[in-house]
Amino acid sequence: MTSDRAADHGPQPAPGIDLDAYLARIGWSGERRPTAQVLRSVHRAHLLGIPFENLDPVLGSAPSLALADLEAKLVRGGRGGYCYEHNTLFAAALTALGFRITLLCARVVVGAAPGDVRPRTHMLMLAGVPGEPTPYLADVGFGSAGSLLEPIPLVAGAELHDSPRHHRLVNTPHDGPLEQWELQARTADGSWESQYAFTLEPFEAPDYEVINWHIATNPRSPFSHRVYAQRTTPNSHLSLSGRTLTVTAQDGTREERELADGAEVLSVLTAGFGIRLPEGTRLPE
Repeated sequence: MTSDRAADHGPQPAPGIDLDAYLARIGWSGERRPTAQVLRSVHRAHLLGIPFENLDPVLGSAPSLALADLEAKLVRGGRGGYCYEHNTLFAAALTALGFRITLLCARVVVGAAPGDVRPRTHMLMLAGVPGEPTPYLADVGFGSAGSLLEPIPLVAGAELHDSPRHHRLVNTPHDGPLEQWELQARTADGSWESQYAFTLEPFEAPDYEVINWHIATNPRSPFSHRVYAQRTTPNSHLSLSGRTLTVTAQDGTREERELADGAEVLSVLTAGFGIRLPEGTRLPE
């Protein structure tokens, strides 16, 4: 099958992760074997353990995707990151645990107007489990209440009740030689909302370096000038966009409030999102 070949022969992240430190950071202490159960468990632990945030671009720099720098920031530094940081780190950890990793890139479609074609800017991956013919879509870097809590098998029509969330994978039509996949999330009203679309073309680390630079430094990129933060907890999902703080409960109900100023934003990032801010951090006006 095409998906199995992709999982077997895709680009592999560089070795060398401090697996002990990473697993301690996400609070995971299970048996280190490349099984589907371990994949689901580590995936959920990462989502609960490390927040999503884009402070580096807002403060004027493109974050490094070097593994040592990611460990210093996300593992030891008490920080979070955005998709390239999260998924580069996660892919290295899964590789160290014995999973086969194929790196992919998706077009984010949630919130897009009909007919809009967005660039492929979101990093995700396939994780192959030894002995299983079908890989799993894994993604710990999609900063949204619609993101996967656990990986989902790469099977058309597959549904995942990653409680309290509910996802499915479908094939969608498009112009191109490769079949297109779409991740959808169930909304509070019972409808399916498209999150992102992707093909199984493998991507390499230098591809993400280019995309990362564009997203972090392009003045038209919202990530370069607006604070975004996400934190998933066992009971809720916290989202910060600019000064708008949204708390989504397990039943889908939402509460929003506007923060007063940059000082309150920094306070909420520390107290609510668990982000250890660099000393002297000040947000641009």
